[in-house]
Amino acid sequence: MNGLDWAVLIGYFGVMVAIGVWSHKRVDNVSDFFTAGGKMPWWLSGISHHMSGYSAVMFTGYAAIAYTYGVTSYVTWSFPIAIGIAIGAKVFAPRLNRVRSRLHVSSPLEYLKNRYNLPTQQALAWSGVLLKIVDVGAKWAAIATLLSVFTGVSLNTGILITGAVTAVYCTVGGLWADALTELGQFIIQFVAGIAMLVAVMAELNGFSTLWSVWDEPALDGHTKPLAGPYMMVFLIAYLFIKTFEYNGGMWNQAQRYMATDSAKSATRSGILSASLWLIWPLVLFFPMWVAPLIIKTDVPSDSYALMAEHLLPHGLLGLVIVGFFSHTMAMCSSDANAIAAVVTRDIMPAVSRKAREWDTRMGLLAARWATLLFLGLSMAIATQVNSAFFGDIITVVIKWVAGLMGPIAIPLMLGLLPWFRKSGPTAALISWGVGLLTFWLVNYPISWNVDGGVPLQYQVSIPLAVSLVLYILIGYVKPEDTPERDALIAKINSDDGGSTAAAIPTPAGPADDVVGAPAKD
Repeated sequence: MNGLDWAVLIGYFGVMVAIGVWSHKRVDNVSDFFTAGGKMPWWLSGISHHMSGYSAVMFTGYAAIAYTYGVTSYVTWSFPIAIGIAIGAKVFAPRLNRVRSRLHVSSPLEYLKNRYNLPTQQALAWSGVLLKIVDVGAKWAAIATLLSVFTGVSLNTGILITGAVTAVYCTVGGLWADALTELGQFIIQFVAGIAMLVAVMAELNGFSTLWSVWDEPALDGHTKPLAGPYMMVFLIAYLFIKTFEYNGGMWNQAQRYMATDSAKSATRSGILSASLWLIWPLVLFFPMWVAPLIIKTDVPSDSYALMAEHLLPHGLLGLVIVGFFSHTMAMCSSDANAIAAVVTRDIMPAVSRKAREWDTRMGLLAARWATLLFLGLSMAIATQVNSAFFGDIITVVIKWVAGLMGPIAIPLMLGLLPWFRKSGPTAALISWGVGLLTFWLVNYPISWNVDGGVPLQYQVSIPLAVSLVLYILIGYVKPEDTPERDALIAKINSDDGGSTAAAIPTPAGPADDVVGAPAKD
């Protein structure tokens, strides 16, 4: 990097902070901070949903998969995500929007207290928060790794720089700042991605490179849709996992659906995000697939960064680096906002009487402090991601997050649907607890005693399968549907709010001008 690249990078950070400060004027209460007051346009929500779904891990961990195995990086990653979001746009998006507008909540988990009970809500909240600290820690480590390749700064310094800038804009401006910065980040990434694609084609055979390079010996096997550990079982498991995760199972995407003005807008938002997931990663992945023709490295996770340094002129190189940052900061800031919502709306009111009595000002202040606390903890975890306990970056993201997300997401997501109304707190808690236990057993004691270890596809899929089966089965064996729970489900599944729906108790949460009051939208 030279002075021009640094100018682009510093300018980007400045714009992100400015957007956060500008967004501060749109945040008057907790609802504005966490769900944009239900006033976000569907197209902005869709772009934000897309951008908050992936990070610099794509340019490190998934770049390594693309460099090693080729097109399977798309077939087993972004393609199933696109399909999962398309399904969720019809099934989950409108219901999550009604959770906000009909139940007057600001957190995706607030409705769980009435859908199940307080212990279930707290179990999902605490375990999800702890998992996301590790997940976002992996994202900070990924972007710091890239920054180290380009600038030589230490891992910890890179984590501090990106975390500090993100903390400013997402803490000041809330979800509005997240969405607006993600729109800017999408534009930057579009320009950077096209620049990298053109540079790669110019280095090889021009436009014909898109179809003429696949017979090269260095790309042997790169056209196989399934390769290495990423085979059909992994693909099917990943589709199920990402259908839950990217439609609200890990909370930040749920907020995008909740932030739109109507259930119809939430569906349109999901369709836009799915379309972007289907098309845009192809542009980003192609340079990674053909990277073995351009650079040789013993560290595949560095391949994209090394190729950018080799091919791009200064200025454009800085823009590509900004693109790396944009993805990570988009995901991390959206996660921080979602976690802060769960902490201030679900966890703190359950453990503190004072939290239940907060006025608008105190609730908003607590939201901002919770955001800062989460970012600080995840940055601390980031310094340990490459330790022997956690494993490398891609192991954390794929195994830990994919494997543990299912047991947390299933009660949250399936609880929205009328087909599972008989599954109550017993089904939710047992499916959650046994699913987490299954993850530990499969990944550690059992894996230690299997020659070569348990294959990755089973490490991530078995916990979800166990949780799913238990949630459904226990619902039939021990049905716990009640008139109150049926009324709640009717409210979020009917276009008219549920003609037979009874009054829903106000969720426990900090007192402000939103909870228990009619929706502003």
